[in-house]
Amino acid sequence: MKNFIIPIFIPHFGCIHECIFCNQRKITGVETPVSPLQIAQLIESQLAGITKPRNIEVAFYGGSFTALSVKMQQSLLMPAYRLLQTGKIHAIRLSTRPDCVNDEIVNFLYSLGVTTIELGVQSLDDNVLKTACRGHTRQDVFKAVTAVRKRPIQCGLQLMPGLPGEDYWSLISTAEEARQLTPDFIRIYPTLVIAHTKLAELYLQGAYQPLSLDQAIKRTAYIKLLFERSAIKIIRTGLQATTDLADTDVVLAGPYHPAFGELVDSYLFWVMITQFFDHWPHHNLEVVIHHHPKDTSKIRGNKNNNLHKWHQQYSFRDITLIPDGSTPGEVVISYHGQQYTLNKFMLEHV
Repeated sequence: MKNFIIPIFIPHFGCIHECIFCNQRKITGVETPVSPLQIAQLIESQLAGITKPRNIEVAFYGGSFTALSVKMQQSLLMPAYRLLQTGKIHAIRLSTRPDCVNDEIVNFLYSLGVTTIELGVQSLDDNVLKTACRGHTRQDVFKAVTAVRKRPIQCGLQLMPGLPGEDYWSLISTAEEARQLTPDFIRIYPTLVIAHTKLAELYLQGAYQPLSLDQAIKRTAYIKLLFERSAIKIIRTGLQATTDLADTDVVLAGPYHPAFGELVDSYLFWVMITQFFDHWPHHNLEVVIHHHPKDTSKIRGNKNNNLHKWHQQYSFRDITLIPDGSTPGEVVISYHGQQYTLNKFMLEHV
């Protein structure tokens, strides 16, 4: 059964710190916190439009939910909890800060039907966290994950490559430590320079240089591959495309692209297949790549960029893509009279 998420945005509601990268009102397009009545009305209107069986989840995004008073948390959760009790919805998720999670809070959320908690980790480098004015430490992350694990609640982590002070070694360390925490899923949001943030001030002063799109793709691909090799789901790479994010008055700089996730997957296919081609004679040969139908555009690359580069680099007579594979992420290459099966877990590096 397919999932259907009903999003509830509570920008800055509950936040106790002003992180240098954050302007949630610009990211979500929502200016004011929602009331319990508005939540109930929104959920009911969304439910009315569902015509097929779905696994329905209410998701609270955009704030630090557990930084709110217990009374406020309860009032916001109750409309969803009542529907959960009647079977009209099937799950409740929320996002929050690692330093606002402990055993007591987790027990309370569990009692009100919360099934998933996403932690805004961003980095596991204390120097990077301090520079970003996150207000929590890597140790707070470890404690929060331990608390969530004491209940049958899914635990997700959000990572943000490209924060000030991060280098490749810091990124690798963060990714590896996050992997060792064995979360149920990961979101990866490369850092963007959003207007009216402290990071925007640093950028305009020349004190911060965001990742280029190419750098962000490569770093995200590394993280994604690391977690997928440990059977940990990556549920999103890059922010959801919106009209606001395409506005240069909102996103001043940084690796924003409306199809960022597709670019990351295309890069992984390019590395995988290129590593194979590098080990075989290739001049004036015909190549056939069998693949899953969902992977066609990813193998081609944005504007057929992967195909163009392979033609230029190896002087193939032709490259034919045949979407007849059964396993996403896997290709079978008919090449030089033989067939070879490749998948992303065979990658030596990214």
